[in-house]
Amino acid sequence: MHEALNSDLWVDRYGDMLYRYTLVRVRNPDTAEEIVQVTLLAALQAKKSFQGRSTEKSWLFGILKHKILDHFRELKTRRTYELTPEDGSDPLENAYHADGHWESAPKNWDTDPHKAVENKQLVEAMAQCMDRLSDKFRNIFVLKEIEGLTSEEICKEMDINPTNLWVILHRARNQLKKCLETHHWNMKK
Repeated sequence: MHEALNSDLWVDRYGDMLYRYTLVRVRNPDTAEEIVQVTLLAALQAKKSFQGRSTEKSWLFGILKHKILDHFRELKTRRTYELTPEDGSDPLENAYHADGHWESAPKNWDTDPHKAVENKQLVEAMAQCMDRLSDKFRNIFVLKEIEGLTSEEICKEMDINPTNLWVILHRARNQLKKCLETHHWNMKK
């Protein structure tokens, strides 16, 4: 047993980090809090099996990621991820000429993506724009772009076909792009 593995200190040491990480992914504060509680309970129950192959923090976040995925699986039973008319159309759907060229070219962000993640204003704008996505689009986008699941894994977990996955991701990315360009992000950074 590792001395560092002390469940009494988990909430103090990692509670806020676990909560923030979860909130970005699930959006709802109550749901995020519940997932963190379930994670800590699971960690407490599995405490004896911790073998020290990773840090305590990494171990807890590993459990948390599984609990977040469990949350999305549970949502699948209550919601369909098939596209419906309520999902609307792609905001950039008519942004192209018949020959396939842009009607109005996107703004040049002229930003290094690796440095952009360090920009607090961009991170806040991205979070606000993600909150504007429908739950369906947001959940799929989070699984693919934030959690890093493969397309095959998402299709299997959410019981959707690859075409619908591609359309949902395409529309989510376009909605985020339009939101960032229109409302939040100064491209001249």
